[in-house]
Amino acid sequence: MTNHQSIGIVEEQFFTFAQDVPFQLESGATVGPVTLCYETYGALNADHSNAVLILHALSGSAHAAGFHPEDSPSLAGLTDSGGIKPGWWDECIGPGKAFDTDRYFVICSNVLGGCYGSTGPASVNPQTGQPYGLGFPVVTIGDMVRAQTALIDHLGIEQLLCVAGGSMGGMQVLEWAASYPHRVKAAIPLATTARHSPMLIALSEVGRQAIYADPKWNHGDYYAAGQKPDAGLAVARMIGHITYLSEESMHTKFGRRLQERERYGYDFATEFQVESYLKYNGNNFTRRFDANSYLYITKAMDYFDLSERTGSLAVAFAKSTAVKFLIVSFTSDWLYPSYHSKDLVRALTAAGGDVTYLDIQSTWGHDAFLLEVETMTELLGSFLDRLAREESVALPRMAIGY
Repeated sequence: MTNHQSIGIVEEQFFTFAQDVPFQLESGATVGPVTLCYETYGALNADHSNAVLILHALSGSAHAAGFHPEDSPSLAGLTDSGGIKPGWWDECIGPGKAFDTDRYFVICSNVLGGCYGSTGPASVNPQTGQPYGLGFPVVTIGDMVRAQTALIDHLGIEQLLCVAGGSMGGMQVLEWAASYPHRVKAAIPLATTARHSPMLIALSEVGRQAIYADPKWNHGDYYAAGQKPDAGLAVARMIGHITYLSEESMHTKFGRRLQERERYGYDFATEFQVESYLKYNGNNFTRRFDANSYLYITKAMDYFDLSERTGSLAVAFAKSTAVKFLIVSFTSDWLYPSYHSKDLVRALTAAGGDVTYLDIQSTWGHDAFLLEVETMTELLGSFLDRLAREESVALPRMAIGY
C-alpha cells in the first residue's frame, strides 16, 4: 500500500440556503431551509479551476479524508491509532495521493437526506419544532445534486475540474454529467450504474422491511422516545454489507472457520466467523447512522434511472460530449456488475462522448473502489494529471484550506 502523508486536522463546515424561497424537489414537494455539511481539502488556485467534487456512497459523509479534532489522538503526528479512523477515502485524498491536495481543491458534502450534518429526516422541521421523521419529503439523486450546485455556487466555483465517486457517489457523478455538463470538465463514476435493476430494488426493499419490522421504528417517529430501531437497522446493514463483498473475498477472510469454538454447538448461537463479523458491523452501524436516512437514501437510489427521462442513455448524455469520462468497474462486483458500466460506455460512445473504460481484475467485490488503493492511486492520478495538463490548471498559491 502506498504510504502518503495524511491531510491531518479538518473541520466540518456548513452551508445553508433556501431560507427565503423553499427548495423544490423532483416530487413537487418543497423543503427549506436546507443545510449541507461539507469539508474541503487543499486550496483553490487563482482562477478557481482546480476544484474536485467527491461524492459519497450510501452510508458516507462529508468526512472523506483526514481527522476531526475530536478524533485525533494528538494534534501533532497524526496516526490512525487506538481505533481512530480517518475519513472514508483518506487513502486517495491528500498530499501526493490520487486526489493530490497539493494540486487540487477537494470538496465533499453530505447528501441532502443524510444524517451527518445535512438536512434530513432527523433534522428539526422549522414548522413544528420537532424532527421531520417521515414528514421529510422523499428526495432523489437529482435533488441531492441540485443541492450540491448551490454549494458550489457558494464556494465561488463556476466549473469543476472533476466530479468523482463510487456506488451511489457514482450515480451522483452521472447526474452531474448528464444534467450539468457545462459545470464539469471530467467525470469519474466508479462501480456504479445508470439505473437500479429489479434485483437492486429488491435488495433495498428487504433492508427497508427490516427497519419497518422493528417496533421501535414507530413509523419513523422514534427520536423523542430515546429508543431507536437499532435491531432493524443492523439487519439492513448486514444485508447491504454482504452485497459489498465477493464470494472469493469471504472465503479468504472467513472460510467456514468458527468463532471462539472448536466444534459445532448444535444451537443457534453465533458460531461462524462470518456471522460474528456481520453482527459486529451491523451493530456498529447503528451507532453512527439514522434508520430513517437509510430509508430515504435507498429509495433515492431505487428511483435513479437516467434513461427514464429521455428514453435512452445515449440521449441522456447527448449534451455531455465535452465532458471527459473515466469509467471503472471491478470483475468481482456483483452488486453493480461490469455490464452496468459497459452500458454506460456504449451510451456515451453513441452520443459521441470522450470515454475511457477499465474493468479491473479484483477479488474485493463492490468495495474494490475503496480497497484497491495502489491501483486506484495510479489510475485516478494519471487521469487527473492528463486532465490538468490539457486544461492548463495552475497550482494553488498556498497549500491551505479554503
